[in-house]
Amino acid sequence: MMADLPGYLRACLQSGKLALLAILVSGGIVLQILACALYNNWWPMLTVLMYVLLPMPLLFLAGSDSSSLFSESESGWVNATKFLTGASAIGSIAIPVILKHAGVIGWGALAMELSSFFIFVLSIMCYIRMSAEDYYSAL
Repeated sequence: MMADLPGYLRACLQSGKLALLAILVSGGIVLQILACALYNNWWPMLTVLMYVLLPMPLLFLAGSDSSSLFSESESGWVNATKFLTGASAIGSIAIPVILKHAGVIGWGALAMELSSFFIFVLSIMCYIRMSAEDYYSAL
């Protein structure tokens, strides 16, 4: 389908995908900050540590081959990468839930934190899908 379109239209669609990805990431950041600023409680910013730690196993252990994460592998490094990435993702959900359970944050901040996390996950999924296409191999 994309091969049938003129070049200028393909470039416009590709730019639109990148713009959507930027809007998703910006929206996640805004929700993260609003969860703290609206309730005058900056404890939910602990989740940012998990957002920083989340891509580290992928960067250091899996290299640039993100397709190996979605397939079965006998490699210990890929399995360690999957485990550490999963632990970081669970930590991104667990930190706001634990803070709510301890009475440190309210329901609104918890909802914004979890919404921010799911928007970040959606943007990561979109990025992985876009990087699998041939159009973005030069990026």
